[in-house]
Amino acid sequence: MILIKDLYKSYGTRKVLQGLSLEIKEGEILVILGRSGVGKSVLLRQIIGIEKPDSGYVEIDGVRISELSTLELYEVVKNMGMLFQGAALFDSMDIGENTAFYLRQHGDTKTKKKLSEVEIQSRVQEALNMVNLHGEERKMPSDLSGGMKKRAGIARLLVYRPSILLYDEPTTGLDPITAQQINELIVKTQRELKGTSIIVTHDIHSTLYVADRIALHMDGKIIHCADPETFLNIDDPLINFLKNTLHNHPRASEEVKKG
Repeated sequence: MILIKDLYKSYGTRKVLQGLSLEIKEGEILVILGRSGVGKSVLLRQIIGIEKPDSGYVEIDGVRISELSTLELYEVVKNMGMLFQGAALFDSMDIGENTAFYLRQHGDTKTKKKLSEVEIQSRVQEALNMVNLHGEERKMPSDLSGGMKKRAGIARLLVYRPSILLYDEPTTGLDPITAQQINELIVKTQRELKGTSIIVTHDIHSTLYVADRIALHMDGKIIHCADPETFLNIDDPLINFLKNTLHNHPRASEEVKKG
């Protein structure tokens, strides 16, 4: 379980997180929904320990990671993985090398043993197969479309099987068909790894497809958190606006009709 309590983070005079609290349950897909620029990505960086809060804390399985040294932090977050907005692939490496990179650097995170090249290649092929990139391993990132880059980034997570997955705006900049393919892949990945997934986005359609619970991020805080059906029935101007943007969505249509 991940517990976030009274988190504050500012950059100079810009206040981003202002007493944010949130509990993330083990094994769920939690979507943090909010407008662009409200600090959703900042929150992800706090959860994975890339940045430290000004005050408050992030607790993972009872360990307050915001209070750990760099070495101690690595031991806690080594089973976490993050898909950045631009996929963050290494430009000088092909897709196979990008996918294998973590395993070559760290070995198996669970057994703490180095892997042979045969084992690494076996895992790489398995991960690429899962994201429908089999046969594309020799391509360079510059040869890939936006959707293929996202899939390659997910393969890089799958290969070392993290128990906590973070996704930063996974469908931003994608056409609707490709975005839906990424949504389906996120759900497929969740089922395969049986982990915990945290997704930040401003895309209500993607949210309703993948989420077990939705947390609304506004003014530096989480102001609502509920399962999708309950969330859509909350009487809030922003949620009402989001409902009005939905058109015959398979999960939301009945709730929209009720509203």
